[in-house]
Amino acid sequence: MQNKQQKLKKQESRFLHTDKKIYIIGSLVATLIASTPYLFYLYESVPDQKVWDTFLFTIKSNYYESVFVLAWTLTSKLIPLFLLFIWFFTCRHWWYHVLLVPIAMYIYQIFTTLNEDFSIVDSNQLIYLLPIMAIVIPSIYLIRARIFDQINQATKSLEELEEEFKVRPKSFWGKFKDYF
Repeated sequence: MQNKQQKLKKQESRFLHTDKKIYIIGSLVATLIASTPYLFYLYESVPDQKVWDTFLFTIKSNYYESVFVLAWTLTSKLIPLFLLFIWFFTCRHWWYHVLLVPIAMYIYQIFTTLNEDFSIVDSNQLIYLLPIMAIVIPSIYLIRARIFDQINQATKSLEELEEEFKVRPKSFWGKFKDYF
């Protein structure tokens, strides 16, 4: 009897620890989302000149001819990408894989922006987006077909089917490992 009580206390302690961890991570994510307007306006601290020298680095903007415009362009791509990543890793809906398409699009735009200014990557990068879309779009279609097949065969509601397809909550690294 005492052994069972110890096991229950141990299990309860583990659940309480997990709940605290979830609240801390949730609070951190909520704070990061709430701070995105401030993160976006960080570009205003960049000078409006062609070359920006700091004690850490030097940036020369050739294409935009202003480091300020380069910083504005990058923040207008990085902040939505950041929010899409949060959405992707926290979404529990069956369709969350489709978020990979706008994520890939923003990554492509960031590389294009950097390539225009620093000539880092070859042109015609849109070809790199095709494999992602070739995987995501058919998989979303197959999931949709499976849902409609089950709706036609059974009397389940759409909510019950969505509950079936929901992936049980995983950690950030658990979801990350599923994709790589």
